[in-house]
Amino acid sequence: MKIRTQLTLLFTLITATILLVFAAVIYFTAKENREKEFYSLLKKEAITKANLFLNARVDKKTLQEIYHSNRKILNEVEVAIYDPSFDLLYHDAVDIDYVKETRQMINEINQKGEISFYQQNWQVIGLRYEFQNSYYIVTATAYDQNGYIKLNNLFKTIVIVFIISVLFIYIAGRFFSKKAFGPVKEMTEKAANISATNLDLRLMSNGSKDELSELANTFNEMLDRLENSFEAQKHFVSNISHELRTPLAAIIAELELSTHKDRTINEYKDAITNALSDAQKLVRLSNSLLDLAKASYDPSEIAFKPVRIDEILLDARLQVQQANPDYRIDIHFESDFENDDQISVNGNEYLLKVAFANLFENGCKFSNDKQSTVSFSYGDGKILLRFADKGIGISKKDIENIFTPFYRGENKKYADGNGIGLSLTQKIITLHKGTISVKSENPGTVFTIELAHI
Repeated sequence: MKIRTQLTLLFTLITATILLVFAAVIYFTAKENREKEFYSLLKKEAITKANLFLNARVDKKTLQEIYHSNRKILNEVEVAIYDPSFDLLYHDAVDIDYVKETRQMINEINQKGEISFYQQNWQVIGLRYEFQNSYYIVTATAYDQNGYIKLNNLFKTIVIVFIISVLFIYIAGRFFSKKAFGPVKEMTEKAANISATNLDLRLMSNGSKDELSELANTFNEMLDRLENSFEAQKHFVSNISHELRTPLAAIIAELELSTHKDRTINEYKDAITNALSDAQKLVRLSNSLLDLAKASYDPSEIAFKPVRIDEILLDARLQVQQANPDYRIDIHFESDFENDDQISVNGNEYLLKVAFANLFENGCKFSNDKQSTVSFSYGDGKILLRFADKGIGISKKDIENIFTPFYRGENKKYADGNGIGLSLTQKIITLHKGTISVKSENPGTVFTIELAHI
């Protein structure tokens, strides 16, 4: 069942329930008022006839004739008058006698002063009437035919109005739900047309702050992210193809030239050396791509545990210097620590070592003295690392893009690279909920990393 239909039915049910309660209150209030009003009428009739009989001393036969005459055109009240000893003094119609008075009933009326009850559908009232210091028991009964007719008509009217109202409410609910869900239908149709080939399409938003506009804006923001991801993916694939094609083409060219004619041993050695160099570039590129893929995993899929930053820095330095013996890397601890937690973070040891090794290698690679220095300090719940070098620096234009994958700035002519290292480093630091920033002058560049310690 569609939400539109569910809301219509729910709206109809709630409104119908409120109407039903309202109608029930009206009906039962009318029923109670009818009962009270008729008991009041019976009491007045009983007192009036008792006054006529006892005070005005109207003849008993005359009163009975009036009663029988009125019964032909209306529901006349039947009255009976007793003394406290249960002696019948007057009765409108002994032959009819709707109320069968008993001594017990008379005693109850005498004790309580007044009682009222139903006898079948006839209402009965009994009261104690005082006249000339004597007490009399008066009973009166009648059938409220007009009252019941009005009450029955009211019930029929309520039922008819209730049914018509429910139908009207349902129709109105369908109309308003259709109008309310019109924008949702338009959004659904628009979203159905969006695919990987036209991610530039967006849902319409009326600019207000209602829920539908918030939904449209949220969906559009998601499309923005998807479009950026697709563009980044296409750019990534294009760059990978270019980076892989260049060394592969060089290897193939070297080997083809070597096979076309005989060469000296030294020439063969040079060809092998060049092919080996290009193969090593491919290996470094493959390793960088694998590390980039690992850093792109969902955080829940990456193993995190408490690790010491100083140990990771030492391992990263060893790794870089083994691959490049002429590189000099210094680690300075600017403050003493009292326990391991102050220099430990909850992280992935392998990825952090990759990030630090990239910064060490970049600092040495672009410096004439082949030296990089990292300063280690902590405070305010954070570990602060500053990777500094005295190299050629980075231009302002390149600083804005150095964390973009495969971007290589003006300094690419000074050293080989594939443009993955810094973007990978930023991804790793972000994965560990840290921050990385860069400040560069000529000479010198400083990368600053902040990580929360345990």
